[in-house]
Amino acid sequence: MQETESFEGKMKKLEEIATELEKGDLDLDTSVSKFEEGMKISKECSEMLEKAEKKITMLIKGENGELAEENFVQNEE
Repeated sequence: MQETESFEGKMKKLEEIATELEKGDLDLDTSVSKFEEGMKISKECSEMLEKAEKKITMLIKGENGELAEENFVQNEE
């Protein structure tokens, strides 16, 4: 799988794998292989989303009533 594949492309591939697994007509080895591939793609999608979140900025209203941009900060627990 290409590193430059889009998020949407990865999600489409993940959906295809899920459909194949749901059919239930794959042998065990193939099912496990498809599951592993799906988990890898899922992790890549999560990483892409995390990177996107870090780029998001929010508009906040300051004390003077003017709007200002602020970096999106996710609370980490």
